[in-house]
Amino acid sequence: MKERFLVQGGTRLEGSVRVDGAKNSVLKLMAATLLTEGTTTLHNCPQILDVPLMRDVLVGLGCEVEIDGSVVRITTPADVSPHADFDAVRQFRASVAVLGPLAARCGEAYVALPGGDAIGSRPLDMHQSGLEKLGATTHIEHGAVVAKAGKLTGAAIKLDFPSVGATENIVTAAVLAEGRTVLDNAAREPEIVDLCDMLNAMGARIAGAGTSIITVDGVDALRPTEHTVVGDRIVAGTWAYAAAMTRGDITVTGIAPRHLHLALEKLKISGATVESYDSGFRVRMQNRPRAVDYQTLPFPGFPTDLQPMAIGISAIADGASVITENVFEARFRFVDEMLRLGADATVDGHHVVLRGVDKLSSTDVWASDIRAGAGLVLAGLVADDVTTVHDVAHIDRGYPNFVENLTALGADIRRV
Repeated sequence: MKERFLVQGGTRLEGSVRVDGAKNSVLKLMAATLLTEGTTTLHNCPQILDVPLMRDVLVGLGCEVEIDGSVVRITTPADVSPHADFDAVRQFRASVAVLGPLAARCGEAYVALPGGDAIGSRPLDMHQSGLEKLGATTHIEHGAVVAKAGKLTGAAIKLDFPSVGATENIVTAAVLAEGRTVLDNAAREPEIVDLCDMLNAMGARIAGAGTSIITVDGVDALRPTEHTVVGDRIVAGTWAYAAAMTRGDITVTGIAPRHLHLALEKLKISGATVESYDSGFRVRMQNRPRAVDYQTLPFPGFPTDLQPMAIGISAIADGASVITENVFEARFRFVDEMLRLGADATVDGHHVVLRGVDKLSSTDVWASDIRAGAGLVLAGLVADDVTTVHDVAHIDRGYPNFVENLTALGADIRRV
């Protein structure tokens, strides 16, 4: 039976919340354990649905995976299967992260084209092109991407766009390649740095993570390690915008504020008071937010994963805002649900113009992806009555203890 959330509007959120490890990092770290034989232990893992989904993928490849709360232990055998199970892979996008490790470790990979959120097309062209420059051959066959390589060799690779997924697959393949790989226009996200930090702890030789040029000197073999997952900046950003939208006061811990610099700066411009600490921040808002323009860009730009929150706060802001989506073309599906809630929004290509209203009007809405679901809950918190959010399994894929955390902050929300 599908679950839904009942969200009572008009509640001010106040208190503190700690974020767990990043969804967009832990799944890639789990995939990277395929690069070496033995047991790797990951700490600070979020208790979300995607972690056991990735476990299923790894188990299908021959690994043993133990999930113990926030600790995940992965034992990779000497002989790894190169065939990623179709049923497991198709459920979520991050499963494609096994492509690079399998190509490097097994010399071949068969990975079903992944499923996941309905936020637009995310082709694997750059993943395949990068592997091909390292010496692999790739093609799509029977609904799967197939890569074959006897021995990968380092190369100079330049990405057309700083794709996070392509950067991850190229780096994880290059660590066991012969010679040096120089990746230009690489993604700079904190999750990329987290992956490279773990790979270096495993014996890789990677320099430049967090910049646009990553250099990888291939090694013969890696070793298991222990690693603590970086804090989830998107979950942290969600709580920051929840504080501003409800005119609340929330302290967020477990996150480096520099990973959310632009998102927090936007809140300051909208009228919020933001205090940053070594491992967290505090957001306070007393008055109605002021309208602010947003455009999503790769890190260090404004995150596309926080675009629904930008739309949510703009929907109730004083004035008009323009939101520009530069990463995923279908992410404005979220706007259709905001219109149900009474938002004054007009979509024009990859722009949406919002004219803020005093209060949204409660109704039934449907989550189309993880972040849209969370954004709809925040919108429900500033509506006039009870909003019903359907298809909340999306939210559970990215937000651990979402209802419990909101309740602790003072929200009136029930899962039914």
